[in-house]
Amino acid sequence: MGGRRWWILGVAVLAQATVSAFTYGLPFVLPQLQADEHLSLTGASTVAVTPVLGLLAGLIAWGAAADRYGERIVLTSGMVGTGAFGLLALACHQLVLLGACLALGGLFSAAISAASGRAVLGWFSVKERGLAMGIRQTCTPLGIGLASLTMPPLAAHHGFRAAIAFPAILSLAVAVLVVTIVIDPPRPPAKTVEHTRSPYRHATLWRVHAASALLVAPQFFASTFALTYLVSRWHWSPVATGQVLAAVAVAAAGGRIAAGIWSDRVGSRMRPMRMIAVAAVLVVLAWALGDWLGWWLAVVALVAALIVTVTDNGLGFVATAEMAGPYWAGRALGVQNTGQNAVALLTPPMFAALITAYGYPIALLVCALFPLAGVALIPVRSESLEPLAVTRT
Repeated sequence: MGGRRWWILGVAVLAQATVSAFTYGLPFVLPQLQADEHLSLTGASTVAVTPVLGLLAGLIAWGAAADRYGERIVLTSGMVGTGAFGLLALACHQLVLLGACLALGGLFSAAISAASGRAVLGWFSVKERGLAMGIRQTCTPLGIGLASLTMPPLAAHHGFRAAIAFPAILSLAVAVLVVTIVIDPPRPPAKTVEHTRSPYRHATLWRVHAASALLVAPQFFASTFALTYLVSRWHWSPVATGQVLAAVAVAAAGGRIAAGIWSDRVGSRMRPMRMIAVAAVLVVLAWALGDWLGWWLAVVALVAALIVTVTDNGLGFVATAEMAGPYWAGRALGVQNTGQNAVALLTPPMFAALITAYGYPIALLVCALFPLAGVALIPVRSESLEPLAVTRT
Protein backbone atom coordinates (compact mmCIF):
# COMPACT_ATOMS: atom_id res chain seq x y z
CA MET A 1 0.00 0.00 0.00
CA GLY A 2 3.04 2.33 -0.17
CA GLY A 3 1.91 4.00 -3.39
CA ARG A 4 -1.83 3.34 -3.12
CA ARG A 5 -2.14 5.41 0.06
CA TRP A 6 -1.04 8.54 -1.82
CA TRP A 7 -3.72 7.89 -4.43
CA ILE A 8 -6.26 7.52 -1.62
CA LEU A 9 -5.03 10.80 -0.16
CA GLY A 10 -5.40 12.48 -3.56
CA VAL A 11 -8.98 11.24 -4.00
CA ALA A 12 -9.81 12.34 -0.45
CA VAL A 13 -8.52 15.84 -1.25
CA LEU A 14 -10.46 15.99 -4.49
CA ALA A 15 -13.65 14.74 -2.83
CA GLN A 16 -13.46 17.23 0.02
CA ALA A 17 -12.51 20.10 -2.31
CA THR A 18 -15.52 19.35 -4.49
CA VAL A 19 -18.04 19.31 -1.67
CA SER A 20 -16.35 22.35 -0.11
CA ALA A 21 -17.01 24.28 -3.31
CA PHE A 22 -20.66 23.29 -2.99
CA THR A 23 -20.97 23.89 0.74
CA TYR A 24 -18.97 27.11 1.02
CA GLY A 25 -19.26 28.55 -2.50
CA LEU A 26 -22.47 30.57 -2.25
CA PRO A 27 -20.83 33.57 -0.49
CA PHE A 28 -18.99 34.20 -3.77
CA VAL A 29 -22.30 34.86 -5.53
CA LEU A 30 -23.85 36.99 -2.78
CA PRO A 31 -24.28 40.05 -5.06
CA GLN A 32 -26.12 37.95 -7.66
CA LEU A 33 -28.15 36.18 -4.97
CA GLN A 34 -29.20 39.54 -3.52
CA ALA A 35 -30.17 40.87 -6.96
CA ASP A 36 -32.03 37.75 -8.15
CA GLU A 37 -34.01 37.22 -4.94
CA HIS A 38 -34.24 40.87 -3.77
CA LEU A 39 -32.57 40.08 -0.44
CA SER A 40 -30.63 42.14 2.06
CA LEU A 41 -27.02 41.27 2.87
CA THR A 42 -28.18 39.51 6.04
CA GLY A 43 -30.87 37.57 4.17
CA ALA A 44 -28.55 36.52 1.36
CA SER A 45 -25.87 35.50 3.87
CA THR A 46 -28.41 33.32 5.65
CA VAL A 47 -29.32 31.52 2.41
CA ALA A 48 -25.62 31.12 1.63
CA VAL A 49 -25.01 29.10 4.79
CA THR A 50 -27.92 26.65 4.39
CA PRO A 51 -25.54 23.95 3.07
CA VAL A 52 -23.48 24.44 6.22
CA LEU A 53 -26.66 23.90 8.28
CA GLY A 54 -27.14 20.53 6.61
CA LEU A 55 -23.48 19.70 7.06
CA LEU A 56 -23.75 20.50 10.75
CA ALA A 57 -26.71 18.18 11.20
CA GLY A 58 -24.97 15.14 9.73
CA LEU A 59 -21.37 15.20 10.87
CA ILE A 60 -21.49 13.06 14.01
CA ALA A 61 -23.87 10.51 12.47
CA TRP A 62 -21.68 10.10 9.39
CA GLY A 63 -18.62 9.79 11.65
CA ALA A 64 -20.31 6.99 13.59
CA ALA A 65 -21.21 5.32 10.29
CA ALA A 66 -17.56 5.48 9.18
CA ASP A 67 -16.45 3.93 12.49
CA ARG A 68 -18.91 1.08 12.00
CA TYR A 69 -19.18 0.46 8.25
CA GLY A 70 -15.91 1.84 6.87
CA GLU A 71 -14.88 4.88 4.90
CA ARG A 72 -15.44 3.76 1.31
CA ILE A 73 -19.20 3.25 1.50
CA VAL A 74 -19.69 6.46 3.48
CA LEU A 75 -17.60 8.52 1.04
CA THR A 76 -19.48 7.15 -1.96
CA SER A 77 -22.88 7.83 -0.41
CA GLY A 78 -21.86 11.36 0.46
CA MET A 79 -20.59 12.26 -3.00
CA VAL A 80 -23.68 10.89 -4.74
CA GLY A 81 -26.07 12.62 -2.33
CA THR A 82 -24.30 15.97 -2.58
CA GLY A 83 -24.39 15.89 -6.37
CA ALA A 84 -28.00 14.75 -6.57
CA PHE A 85 -29.42 17.41 -4.25
CA GLY A 86 -27.19 20.07 -5.81
CA LEU A 87 -28.72 19.35 -9.21
CA LEU A 88 -32.21 19.21 -7.73
CA ALA A 89 -31.67 22.72 -6.34
CA LEU A 90 -31.46 24.02 -9.92
CA ALA A 91 -35.14 23.27 -10.43
CA CYS A 92 -36.23 25.02 -7.21
CA HIS A 93 -37.52 28.53 -7.79
CA GLN A 94 -39.07 28.98 -4.36
CA LEU A 95 -36.57 30.17 -1.78
CA VAL A 96 -37.71 27.67 0.87
CA LEU A 97 -37.36 24.68 -1.47
CA LEU A 98 -34.01 25.96 -2.68
CA GLY A 99 -32.78 26.23 0.90
CA ALA A 100 -34.05 22.72 1.67
CA CYS A 101 -32.15 21.20 -1.29
CA LEU A 102 -29.00 23.08 -0.37
CA ALA A 103 -29.29 21.90 3.22
CA LEU A 104 -29.78 18.27 2.13
CA GLY A 105 -26.78 18.54 -0.16
CA GLY A 106 -24.82 19.83 2.80
CA LEU A 107 -26.10 16.92 4.90
CA PHE A 108 -24.59 14.41 2.46
CA SER A 109 -21.38 16.44 2.15
CA ALA A 110 -20.83 15.82 5.87
CA ALA A 111 -19.98 12.20 5.01
CA ILE A 112 -16.82 13.33 3.23
CA SER A 113 -15.71 15.54 6.12
CA ALA A 114 -15.92 12.65 8.59
CA ALA A 115 -14.80 9.68 6.48
CA SER A 116 -12.05 11.11 4.26
CA GLY A 117 -9.99 12.36 7.21
CA ARG A 118 -10.36 9.03 8.96
CA ALA A 119 -9.27 7.15 5.83
CA VAL A 120 -6.19 9.32 5.35
CA LEU A 121 -5.03 9.01 8.94
CA GLY A 122 -5.51 5.25 8.89
CA TRP A 123 -2.88 4.88 6.15
CA PHE A 124 -0.13 7.13 7.60
CA SER A 125 2.20 6.79 10.61
CA VAL A 126 2.45 9.31 13.43
CA LYS A 127 5.55 10.91 11.83
CA GLU A 128 3.67 11.54 8.58
CA ARG A 129 0.22 12.41 9.84
CA GLY A 130 0.81 16.14 10.07
CA LEU A 131 1.92 16.23 6.43
CA ALA A 132 -0.85 13.87 5.29
CA MET A 133 -3.58 15.78 7.08
CA GLY A 134 -2.08 19.08 6.00
CA ILE A 135 -2.37 17.92 2.39
CA ARG A 136 -5.85 16.60 2.98
CA GLN A 137 -6.93 19.86 4.63
CA THR A 138 -5.86 21.84 1.57
CA CYS A 139 -9.18 20.64 0.22
CA THR A 140 -11.24 23.39 1.83
CA PRO A 141 -9.19 26.37 0.60
CA LEU A 142 -8.80 24.64 -2.78
CA GLY A 143 -12.55 24.08 -2.92
CA ILE A 144 -13.16 27.68 -1.91
CA GLY A 145 -10.65 28.78 -4.56
CA LEU A 146 -12.44 26.64 -7.15
CA ALA A 147 -15.74 28.22 -6.15
CA SER A 148 -14.35 31.76 -6.29
CA LEU A 149 -12.95 31.12 -9.76
CA THR A 150 -15.96 29.43 -11.34
CA MET A 151 -19.11 30.52 -9.53
CA PRO A 152 -19.03 34.34 -9.98
CA PRO A 153 -18.85 34.19 -13.82
CA LEU A 154 -21.46 31.41 -13.94
CA ALA A 155 -23.76 33.45 -11.70
CA ALA A 156 -23.15 36.63 -13.70
CA HIS A 157 -24.13 34.98 -16.99
CA HIS A 158 -26.77 32.45 -15.93
CA GLY A 159 -27.90 33.29 -12.38
CA PHE A 160 -26.72 32.02 -9.02
CA ARG A 161 -28.56 28.70 -9.38
CA ALA A 162 -26.44 27.81 -12.41
CA ALA A 163 -23.32 28.39 -10.31
CA ILE A 164 -24.39 25.50 -8.07
CA ALA A 165 -24.41 23.07 -11.02
CA PHE A 166 -20.63 22.85 -11.41
CA PRO A 167 -19.74 21.42 -7.95
CA ALA A 168 -22.87 19.22 -8.07
CA ILE A 169 -21.85 17.56 -11.34
CA LEU A 170 -18.24 17.28 -10.20
CA SER A 171 -19.41 15.50 -7.02
CA LEU A 172 -21.03 12.76 -9.09
CA ALA A 173 -17.87 12.35 -11.18
CA VAL A 174 -15.64 12.08 -8.11
CA ALA A 175 -17.92 9.41 -6.65
CA VAL A 176 -16.67 7.12 -9.43
CA LEU A 177 -13.05 7.73 -8.36
CA VAL A 178 -13.93 6.95 -4.74
CA VAL A 179 -15.39 3.57 -5.68
CA THR A 180 -12.39 2.80 -7.89
CA ILE A 181 -9.47 3.87 -5.68
CA VAL A 182 -10.38 4.18 -1.98
CA ILE A 183 -9.75 1.16 0.29
CA ASP A 184 -10.61 1.13 3.98
CA PRO A 185 -7.47 1.20 6.17
CA PRO A 186 -6.80 -1.74 8.48
CA ARG A 187 -7.90 -1.23 12.07
CA PRO A 188 -5.47 -2.56 14.68
CA PRO A 189 -7.02 -5.02 17.15
CA ALA A 190 -7.80 -3.69 20.61
CA LYS A 191 -5.24 -5.05 23.08
CA THR A 192 -7.35 -4.16 26.10
CA VAL A 193 -10.78 -2.70 26.77
CA GLU A 194 -9.09 0.69 27.27
CA HIS A 195 -8.41 0.91 23.53
CA THR A 196 -12.15 1.16 22.84
CA ARG A 197 -13.14 3.48 25.72
CA SER A 198 -14.28 7.04 25.13
CA PRO A 199 -11.53 9.68 24.92
CA TYR A 200 -14.03 12.26 26.16
CA ARG A 201 -13.44 11.28 29.77
CA HIS A 202 -10.56 13.75 29.56
CA ALA A 203 -10.84 17.52 29.07
CA THR A 204 -8.00 17.73 26.54
CA LEU A 205 -10.01 16.69 23.50
CA TRP A 206 -12.87 19.01 24.43
CA ARG A 207 -10.40 21.90 24.55
CA VAL A 208 -9.10 21.03 21.08
CA HIS A 209 -12.67 21.10 19.77
CA ALA A 210 -13.48 24.40 21.48
CA ALA A 211 -10.29 26.15 20.35
CA SER A 212 -10.67 24.89 16.78
CA ALA A 213 -14.25 26.17 16.68
CA LEU A 214 -13.22 29.62 17.88
CA LEU A 215 -10.53 29.83 15.21
CA VAL A 216 -13.16 29.31 12.51
CA ALA A 217 -14.73 32.74 13.11
CA PRO A 218 -11.95 34.83 11.49
CA GLN A 219 -11.59 32.22 8.72
CA PHE A 220 -15.23 32.47 7.72
CA PHE A 221 -15.42 36.20 8.26
CA ALA A 222 -12.63 36.58 5.70
CA SER A 223 -13.91 33.98 3.21
CA THR A 224 -17.55 35.14 3.40
CA PHE A 225 -17.05 38.88 3.13
CA ALA A 226 -13.78 39.21 1.17
CA LEU A 227 -15.44 39.55 -2.23
CA THR A 228 -18.29 41.73 -0.97
CA TYR A 229 -15.86 43.92 0.98
CA LEU A 230 -13.53 44.53 -1.96
CA VAL A 231 -16.44 45.18 -4.33
CA SER A 232 -18.51 47.44 -2.07
CA ARG A 233 -15.74 49.19 -0.10
CA TRP A 234 -13.02 49.55 -2.75
CA HIS A 235 -15.08 49.09 -5.96
CA TRP A 236 -13.26 46.05 -7.35
CA SER A 237 -14.81 43.98 -10.15
CA PRO A 238 -16.59 40.83 -8.82
CA VAL A 239 -15.05 38.53 -11.48
CA ALA A 240 -11.53 39.97 -11.06
CA THR A 241 -11.88 39.74 -7.29
CA GLY A 242 -12.87 36.09 -7.59
CA GLN A 243 -9.74 35.40 -9.63
CA VAL A 244 -7.54 37.10 -7.03
CA LEU A 245 -9.21 35.17 -4.22
CA ALA A 246 -8.67 31.90 -6.10
CA ALA A 247 -4.92 32.61 -6.21
CA VAL A 248 -4.94 33.44 -2.51
CA ALA A 249 -6.71 30.13 -1.81
CA VAL A 250 -3.80 28.26 -3.37
CA ALA A 251 -1.42 30.05 -1.00
CA ALA A 252 -3.72 29.18 1.90
CA ALA A 253 -3.61 25.52 0.88
CA GLY A 254 0.17 25.66 0.94
CA GLY A 255 -0.02 27.12 4.43
CA ARG A 256 -1.91 24.07 5.68
CA ILE A 257 0.73 21.72 4.28
CA ALA A 258 3.51 23.81 5.83
CA ALA A 259 1.75 23.75 9.21
CA GLY A 260 1.45 19.96 9.02
CA ILE A 261 5.16 19.52 8.24
CA TRP A 262 5.98 21.95 11.05
CA SER A 263 3.96 19.90 13.54
CA ASP A 264 5.64 16.64 12.45
CA ARG A 265 9.09 18.14 12.94
CA VAL A 266 8.44 19.65 16.37
CA GLY A 267 6.42 16.63 17.56
CA SER A 268 3.47 18.79 18.56
CA ARG A 269 0.20 19.87 16.98
CA MET A 270 -0.84 22.33 19.66
CA ARG A 271 2.26 24.55 19.84
CA PRO A 272 2.07 25.51 16.16
CA MET A 273 -1.69 25.87 16.47
CA ARG A 274 -1.34 28.39 19.30
CA MET A 275 1.19 30.47 17.36
CA ILE A 276 -1.14 30.53 14.35
CA ALA A 277 -3.99 31.67 16.61
CA VAL A 278 -1.88 34.61 17.79
CA ALA A 279 -1.11 35.51 14.17
CA ALA A 280 -4.84 35.37 13.36
CA VAL A 281 -5.57 37.96 16.04
CA LEU A 282 -2.92 40.27 14.60
CA VAL A 283 -4.02 40.08 10.95
CA VAL A 284 -7.68 40.68 11.79
CA LEU A 285 -6.73 43.76 13.83
CA ALA A 286 -4.52 44.94 10.94
CA TRP A 287 -7.49 44.60 8.56
CA ALA A 288 -9.63 46.76 10.87
CA LEU A 289 -6.87 49.36 11.07
CA GLY A 290 -6.44 49.29 7.30
CA ASP A 291 -10.10 50.08 6.75
CA TRP A 292 -9.50 53.36 8.57
CA LEU A 293 -6.03 54.17 7.19
CA GLY A 294 -6.14 53.13 3.54
CA TRP A 295 -7.00 50.46 0.99
CA TRP A 296 -3.45 49.11 0.65
CA LEU A 297 -3.19 48.05 4.30
CA ALA A 298 -6.76 46.70 4.27
CA VAL A 299 -6.10 44.57 1.19
CA VAL A 300 -2.75 43.25 2.44
CA ALA A 301 -4.28 42.38 5.81
CA LEU A 302 -7.33 40.76 4.16
CA VAL A 303 -5.06 38.56 2.03
CA ALA A 304 -2.99 37.68 5.10
CA ALA A 305 -6.18 36.83 6.99
CA LEU A 306 -7.38 34.54 4.18
CA ILE A 307 -4.09 32.63 4.43
CA VAL A 308 -3.28 32.67 8.15
CA THR A 309 -6.76 31.87 9.46
CA VAL A 310 -6.98 28.55 7.59
CA THR A 311 -3.55 27.11 8.39
CA ASP A 312 -4.47 25.75 11.83
CA ASN A 313 -7.31 23.57 10.58
CA GLY A 314 -5.32 20.44 9.77
CA LEU A 315 -3.55 20.56 13.12
CA GLY A 316 -6.83 20.41 15.01
CA PHE A 317 -8.01 17.50 12.88
CA VAL A 318 -4.90 15.38 13.19
CA ALA A 319 -4.76 16.02 16.95
CA THR A 320 -8.41 14.99 17.25
CA ALA A 321 -7.87 11.72 15.39
CA GLU A 322 -4.67 10.91 17.30
CA MET A 323 -6.21 11.56 20.71
CA ALA A 324 -9.45 9.74 19.84
CA GLY A 325 -7.76 6.59 18.50
CA PRO A 326 -8.95 4.24 15.72
CA TYR A 327 -12.15 3.19 17.50
CA TRP A 328 -13.41 6.76 18.05
CA ALA A 329 -11.77 8.74 15.24
CA GLY A 330 -14.87 8.98 13.03
CA ARG A 331 -17.11 10.25 15.81
CA ALA A 332 -14.44 12.56 17.18
CA LEU A 333 -13.84 14.07 13.76
CA GLY A 334 -17.60 14.48 13.51
CA VAL A 335 -17.65 16.39 16.81
CA GLN A 336 -14.67 18.46 15.66
CA ASN A 337 -16.43 19.31 12.40
CA THR A 338 -19.71 20.03 14.19
CA GLY A 339 -18.17 22.65 16.46
CA GLN A 340 -16.32 24.30 13.61
CA ASN A 341 -19.32 24.35 11.32
CA ALA A 342 -21.62 25.63 14.05
CA VAL A 343 -19.40 28.70 14.21
CA ALA A 344 -19.20 28.77 10.40
CA LEU A 345 -23.00 28.73 10.28
CA LEU A 346 -23.37 31.64 12.71
CA THR A 347 -20.50 33.78 11.44
CA PRO A 348 -21.99 35.20 8.20
CA PRO A 349 -25.40 36.36 9.51
CA MET A 350 -24.01 37.53 12.85
CA PHE A 351 -21.21 39.58 11.35
CA ALA A 352 -23.39 40.77 8.45
CA ALA A 353 -25.67 42.32 11.07
CA LEU A 354 -22.66 43.91 12.80
CA ILE A 355 -21.29 45.24 9.51
CA THR A 356 -24.68 46.70 8.58
CA ALA A 357 -25.07 48.38 11.96
CA TYR A 358 -21.51 49.51 12.77
CA GLY A 359 -19.29 48.96 9.72
CA TYR A 360 -16.37 46.63 8.99
CA PRO A 361 -13.83 47.97 11.55
CA ILE A 362 -16.07 47.31 14.58
CA ALA A 363 -17.10 43.91 13.23
CA LEU A 364 -13.42 43.01 12.77
CA LEU A 365 -12.57 44.06 16.32
CA VAL A 366 -15.29 41.74 17.61
CA CYS A 367 -14.03 38.98 15.30
CA ALA A 368 -10.52 39.24 16.78
CA LEU A 369 -11.88 38.21 20.18
CA PHE A 370 -12.56 34.67 18.90
CA PRO A 371 -8.98 33.64 18.09
CA LEU A 372 -7.84 35.48 21.21
CA ALA A 373 -10.03 33.17 23.31
CA GLY A 374 -8.71 30.23 21.27
CA VAL A 375 -5.14 31.06 22.31
CA ALA A 376 -6.12 30.55 25.95
CA LEU A 377 -7.94 27.25 25.30
CA ILE A 378 -5.41 25.39 23.14
CA PRO A 379 -4.13 22.50 25.37
CA VAL A 380 -0.38 22.74 24.74
CA ARG A 381 0.73 21.15 28.02
CA SER A 382 -1.74 18.27 28.00
CA GLU A 383 -1.65 17.26 24.33
CA SER A 384 -0.93 13.67 23.30
CA LEU A 385 0.06 12.09 19.98
CA GLU A 386 -1.47 8.78 21.09
CA PRO A 387 -5.07 7.82 22.07
CA LEU A 388 -6.12 9.42 25.35
CA ALA A 389 -8.04 6.30 26.39
CA VAL A 390 -4.75 4.37 26.49
CA THR A 391 -2.31 7.01 27.72
CA ARG A 392 -4.51 8.40 30.50
CA THR A 393 -6.38 5.58 32.09
